[in-house]
Amino acid sequence: MSDFIPLSVPSIQGNEWKYVKECLDTEWVSSVGSYVDLFEKNIREYTGAKFSTACVNGTSALQVALRILDVVPGDEVIVPTITFIAPVNVIVYLGAEPVFMDCDDYYNIDVEKTIGFLKNETEFKKGHTWNKKTGRRIKAIIPVHIFGNAVDLTALVDICDRMNIELLEDASESLGSRYIEGPFDGRHTGTIGAMGVYSFNGNKIITTGAGGMLVTNDSKYADRARYLTTQAKDDAVRYVHNEVGYNFRMSNIQAAMGVAQLENLDRYIEIKRAGYEKYRELISGIEGLTLAPTPSYASSNYWFYSLQIDAGIYGRDRESLMAYLSTNRVQTRPVWFPNHLQKPFISCQNYRIEKAPELLDKTLNIPCSTNLSHDDIRRIVDLLGS
Repeated sequence: MSDFIPLSVPSIQGNEWKYVKECLDTEWVSSVGSYVDLFEKNIREYTGAKFSTACVNGTSALQVALRILDVVPGDEVIVPTITFIAPVNVIVYLGAEPVFMDCDDYYNIDVEKTIGFLKNETEFKKGHTWNKKTGRRIKAIIPVHIFGNAVDLTALVDICDRMNIELLEDASESLGSRYIEGPFDGRHTGTIGAMGVYSFNGNKIITTGAGGMLVTNDSKYADRARYLTTQAKDDAVRYVHNEVGYNFRMSNIQAAMGVAQLENLDRYIEIKRAGYEKYRELISGIEGLTLAPTPSYASSNYWFYSLQIDAGIYGRDRESLMAYLSTNRVQTRPVWFPNHLQKPFISCQNYRIEKAPELLDKTLNIPCSTNLSHDDIRRIVDLLGS
């Protein structure tokens, strides 16, 4: 790498040039082409999902999924406050309201508090769950597998089943993460809920530049996803549309890149794991710094590495450390600003948010690209220790 060490960038090491060139040579460059079908098929085979629909990005896939789950204006959807803002925005796109939950030690939605909210702040009547405070129907919940850490979904799936709440997994950051114990042992994140969504943005573990994938085990949901993402065509020849649809399909060029990237995913995960272990080994000698753990009940894809700072012991807080590393040409970033404090959502309901501000203050995401060398890691840790 150059002297500058970026936070997270793509690695183009496989058949990307070959497959994209084939698209250009054959002039199949739009949303119809063999690579779109192949990428969908390969994602199904990799994750174990029965059905898949490629989309222009993860956000569009989330929006379509919520619409398929019949989220309508006036409904509420439970979502974590610590997440990239996309799953929050899509709730509002459909005229619904977010209800924000705290995070756990892995930056994921706090399942225990979420269940506490459902038990104490809602009531089940007429086949649906209703928020006692607002009087609105709680239609869905979007757990987000943050930084590749799988949410412990066991209890959440159970209560959602009992209270008729749809569970949509935002697995944008966790392609390749899977459960290794419990009732979902062996299953991939994104395949547990009614639907799941992956992202292939430029900083994800594999990328198509931009792009997303909706997966499900329900054939009706899959048919509906394909229908809605292709402009809801009821007669594609005569251009008859009985519903409002979306132009959300992935292009063949993007899919070609995705096919090539997916061929290297397991290798990338091993590289990410090795990088995580090297960081942890070297950081262990620096007082006041630790690398955030991954959950024991799952095998992580180690998408992002989160450095946790005890400023009182270490001597620098998150902001000063971020500035120091930037001066030394190392790119880092803090955790996302909590969404319940964002201006568009400041008036939305939140429930017992206590850990999120603590993790925000002490966490800094450090370089984690798949082409990050161990020499790069040593250089970064040397800076951390200086």
